[in-house]
Amino acid sequence: MRTVTDLPHKVREEAHVRIPMSDGVHLSAHIWRPAASDGEPVPAVLEYIPYRKRDLSSVRDSIHHPYLAGHGYACVRVDLRGTGDSEGVLTDEYLEREQRDAEEVLAWLAERPWCDGATGMMGISWGAFAALQVAARRPPSLGAIAIASFTDDRYDDDMHYMGGALLSDSLAEAGTMFAYATCPPDPEVVGGRWRDMWHERLESARPWVLEWLRHQRRDDYWRHASVCEDYAAVQCPVLASSGWADGYSNAVTRLLAHLDVPRKGLIGPWSHKFPHLGEPGPAIGYLQELVRWWDHWLKGVDNGVMDGPMLHTWMQESVPPSTSYAERPGRWIAEPSWPSPHVRERVHPLTRHRIGAPDSDAGAEQDVLTVQSPLSVGQFAGKWASYNAPPDLPYDQREEDGGSLVFETEPLAEPLEILGSPRVDLEVSAGEPVAMVAARLSDVAPDGRATRVTYGLLNLTRRDGGDEPDALRPGRRYRAVVHLNSVAQAFPAGHRIRLSLSTSYWPLAWPPPRPVLLGVHEGASTLTLPVRPPRPLDDTPSGAAPFGPPEGAPALSTTQLTPPEQRWEVRRELIAYASALEIVKDTGTVRFDDIDLEVGRRAVERYGAVADDFTSATGESTWTMRFHRGDWGTEIVTHTELACDEREFHVSATLDAFEGRRRVFSRTWNESVPRDCL
Repeated sequence: MRTVTDLPHKVREEAHVRIPMSDGVHLSAHIWRPAASDGEPVPAVLEYIPYRKRDLSSVRDSIHHPYLAGHGYACVRVDLRGTGDSEGVLTDEYLEREQRDAEEVLAWLAERPWCDGATGMMGISWGAFAALQVAARRPPSLGAIAIASFTDDRYDDDMHYMGGALLSDSLAEAGTMFAYATCPPDPEVVGGRWRDMWHERLESARPWVLEWLRHQRRDDYWRHASVCEDYAAVQCPVLASSGWADGYSNAVTRLLAHLDVPRKGLIGPWSHKFPHLGEPGPAIGYLQELVRWWDHWLKGVDNGVMDGPMLHTWMQESVPPSTSYAERPGRWIAEPSWPSPHVRERVHPLTRHRIGAPDSDAGAEQDVLTVQSPLSVGQFAGKWASYNAPPDLPYDQREEDGGSLVFETEPLAEPLEILGSPRVDLEVSAGEPVAMVAARLSDVAPDGRATRVTYGLLNLTRRDGGDEPDALRPGRRYRAVVHLNSVAQAFPAGHRIRLSLSTSYWPLAWPPPRPVLLGVHEGASTLTLPVRPPRPLDDTPSGAAPFGPPEGAPALSTTQLTPPEQRWEVRRELIAYASALEIVKDTGTVRFDDIDLEVGRRAVERYGAVADDFTSATGESTWTMRFHRGDWGTEIVTHTELACDEREFHVSATLDAFEGRRRVFSRTWNESVPRDCL
């Protein structure tokens, strides 16, 4: 990234501004704005997240907020209620109170003498959720939003459930927020109130995974703040982006298809990162794009920002399987609208373990092919959403395919490119009332190496939707459709396309209560590919690089005091047949030089099982957070464990807080939640 110090406007910074809410709580804001805005008001752009503006997100914030402020905007980074230096408590994600707070913040900003009354919202992940959800509430000052790595559907396309199957990332995210929501504010900012504020957070804490497990169906809990329930509620322009290595690869095109407002889409090869910090590369000049976006929609500049295609995306070329990539080879392609007029669905019959020629007749129905996958299928699946914390991408699929039902094309006679969401239409029968199917699409090189391109999950009891699960009748035939995650992928001539079906995908997804023998009626089942023929404009010099290089303001100074640790280990023990995946993400101890604060973060996830005992599946998330300055020091240790039997999920959790070496708070939870066709 190119560091930019010579910005058009001199920037004034206010590190802790208290914003009053209607119930008496004050939220803490960090504001960067042009020094001249006291006399020349400017639009305000809000980023609203729970990840601690003073320390844990401060380096990232320092790259883009001063940059945008230096281009004429008041950039405002607010800690959610109950996080960082804001008052109150945070007890779950996307609550009504959270959204009302955001509306009140926007109203407060619009009334500042340095703001001209126009506001925007931006963010990635939680910040993008917040911006999209608040946009649907239509606050009067909100002129546009720019969002990255998000979803419009909290049940079917978030880290909790996928196709009605429970994702292990639900436990991982609950562990993350168990830690973040119980950290203390900084005494240097809030003064002597810090201990009371901290203990209020500790007393209100709970393992959020319990609430998420209590809502295993698509009910009003998930419908709340799911913009897909009413796309027409969004009435402001939307710039939406994501990456193909991210878990949130589907919502950009859904917004393009369903919103009726000015909108642009951008999908790169990235993991869960802003495009200007995009990994795997290439990263792009996203902040320059934001300046153009805000200039047009908040300042009324006629700069042609809406000219050109509706969607830019990175067409990924074939790569060998790897758990991480520095760069993904490919090229930028463009679509004038979405759904694209250039993408055509090709339907391939599944027959005799083969993916047949497109639109060919499968002929008379063939045999019923069966599969009963071992729990080991899925250990090389990587994370649901890559954070570019290697090795969190899927590895060579050949071992996974050994426990799967495999269909494959002949070697491709010519290159084939897809853009969109592949679909598998199945006619199946199962030997148990609860069953799942995981469908993986892979690029198979001539030497046999298999790189996963995309995948999808379906809890077969949710085959008709997540509202009212319907248990399977053993032996009965059902129609089921598995939607795979959207992707842009080029398959070279000579390679094969492989579809792999498995009845478990642990630990990415929680297994059903019992092993399942699944029958696939091959002659009645198909694979549909969204094929996009290459277009001449894709190869023009201007079309090859539609974005400038990444830029940003100078990053905040930090000092690494103890080394970080990153580890991802798959273990198999062949006496007791125990297997485990252990993930360690440790930042080491980092000093934030400007505030002389030392911070340590360590997260350990462990997912285990014994042989093919599906009730032996367990997941654990342990977090340790340390804050130290001078004679002040605190530590938070959280542990959450999820286990099961055939009837229930069992959650055990602990929270311990320390001042110095003295434990000042401790609580334990042990609760069970019935399985609901899951």
